[in-house]
Amino acid sequence: MRILIHGINYAPDEIGIPKYTTEMAEWFAARGHQVRVVTAPPYYPAWKVPSAYKRLRKWRETLNKVRIVRCPIYVPNNPTGLKRLLHLTSFAITSALPAMLIATFWRPHVVMGIAPALTSAPATWMAARLGGSAAWLHIQDFELDAAFEMGLLKGERSRGIAETIERWILRRFDRVSTISKKMMEGLERKGVNPKSIRELRNWVDVNAIQPMSDPSPFRAEWGASADDIICLYSGNIANKQGLEIIIDAADHLAKQEHIKFVVCGQGSGHAAFSAQAQSRPNITMLPLQPFEHLNALLNAADIHMLPQKAGAADLVLPSKLTGMLASGRPVVATAEDGSGLASEVDGCGITTPPEDAKAFAEAIQELADTPALRDTLGKAARAAALARLDVNAILARAEAEFAMILEGATSQADTTTSAGGSINPPEGQ
Repeated sequence: MRILIHGINYAPDEIGIPKYTTEMAEWFAARGHQVRVVTAPPYYPAWKVPSAYKRLRKWRETLNKVRIVRCPIYVPNNPTGLKRLLHLTSFAITSALPAMLIATFWRPHVVMGIAPALTSAPATWMAARLGGSAAWLHIQDFELDAAFEMGLLKGERSRGIAETIERWILRRFDRVSTISKKMMEGLERKGVNPKSIRELRNWVDVNAIQPMSDPSPFRAEWGASADDIICLYSGNIANKQGLEIIIDAADHLAKQEHIKFVVCGQGSGHAAFSAQAQSRPNITMLPLQPFEHLNALLNAADIHMLPQKAGAADLVLPSKLTGMLASGRPVVATAEDGSGLASEVDGCGITTPPEDAKAFAEAIQELADTPALRDTLGKAARAAALARLDVNAILARAEAEFAMILEGATSQADTTTSAGGSINPPEGQ
């Protein structure tokens, strides 16, 4: 098959959405499919384009059999609400023509848009129409809802207009996929035909991320003893994570000297968070670690922390959860009862109300004081990863869905031909 992916984030960025888009493209390419990607230069989560990608020669490249076209974008130093919108809009504008031209002349079988950013989805849909392709939109998070819930965008009238446009866009696609059952329900509420909705979960390589038999070398590097309890957050440091709860929990547990907090990451909120953490001796800040160190990093934890702000639990399912579960460590997450995140963590950790630092600290204390509970929940986390998050099983189902789309298009073409019409198959079919 020929697959065109249109999305703002891609390798060499390696956390969150870029990681999953890249792994999906490379998985399909390794299976013998032809894959092309229209994307932006790397910038996430540092919000800075590396100097190498400011050169013209980097606008076209091939990575692991995937042919990539990069389009210039506006990258703000401080991505506030309006600047973030301008950032996303700049990609929608600069990437529209390349996506449409590739689709028109290359004739892919499937054109897949990755949201965020929904602003570029109309160009994805138009590219599919021009290429005679199936139009597929994959929703990693409900960015519009999240922006209003967290105050990045404001105004009931503005929200009503934006949601009307969002519904119009979503209904145009042949398939709309997302990463959890709760988010699938959200798509139905937005008016997407249930027959068009698919689940395409985020995944993990359960062989690359797995429990280690020996202590992680990171623990010795940090000076942690066998009795110390390491509470780890690793990922993007930004507004929607609600990481200030870690500061408050560290204050609640300041007298428990064996409980240590490690925050590893990068992002638009890094400077502000670091300034607060600096005065807390029980918090250690680390830079973002390369993927080859990820398994050792995740295994250094006794407890994984997964904070989120109120109202975000069914708008985005944090991608970092997959690695946490695969590492075989319990998770303390903030999520409302009945939310998608709460159901994912159920049996694998403890959920507490969002923005309730006292409850968050008490959950950490309970796990720190109960090794048997940590062990039980950690084993359940690993079992959950094996059962529902394996990369090969998830992407094989996506491949099968793509093949069904192609088979349906071929059957329709055969019917048209037998009825006296004619059809020209895409070049190279």
